[in-house]
Formats: sequence, structure tokens, C-alpha cells
Amino acid sequence: MYRYCEACHVAWDTEDCPMCGRQRLREIRPEDPCYLTEKEWIWGEMLEDVLKQNDIPFMRKNVLGAAVAIKTGLMRERVRIYVPFREMARASRIVKELFNAPPEEKNESGGE
Repeated sequence: MYRYCEACHVAWDTEDCPMCGRQRLREIRPEDPCYLTEKEWIWGEMLEDVLKQNDIPFMRKNVLGAAVAIKTGLMRERVRIYVPFREMARASRIVKELFNAPPEEKNESGGE
């Protein structure tokens, strides 16, 4: 049975959170927002679009924040994406397909 850390927004199969050490985690609910991934701003935008296309609700949290992003530029901003626990398996498959895909193989003529 998975348990939920409200501080880290992660589901664990342990009583305590291995990330922050919080004890006595509560039973997870299907609607609990769970950390999916952290990406650079541009890749986060792409992922959000794909999640929308697949009707997967999500929550986005900017890592640097608006003030720092204005000074350093959006290209340095990173975003954390959270999805409801009930959608975690589908969303994880999408992340794997988008970001862990093997490089395209060259065709027989040697070109790409």
C-alpha cells in the first residue's frame, strides 16, 4: 500500500518518507498531487501540452520563481509537474516516451 508525504508530494511504500524523513505518512488518495518530473521550461511546456492532449490534469510549479526568471530569462527556469496519483502511471509512461526515447536509427542509405 502506498503512503503519501504531504511535504514532498511523493507516494512511497514505506511508513516514513525517504526524502525528507517525515514519519507516519498517511494513506494516499487518488486525487493527491504527486511529483512527476522536473524539466527545463521549454520541455515543461511541451510535456504540459501532451498531458492536456491526454486529458491528464496537472499542476505546475516554477522552481526559480517569477522574480528570478525575469532577471535570468525564461530559458533558465525549471518547472516541476505534479499529477493526481490516479494518473501517475499514465503520466509516467508519457514522460518515458517523450524523454527516454532511443535515438532514431539511420535509414538504409546512411542518411537520417
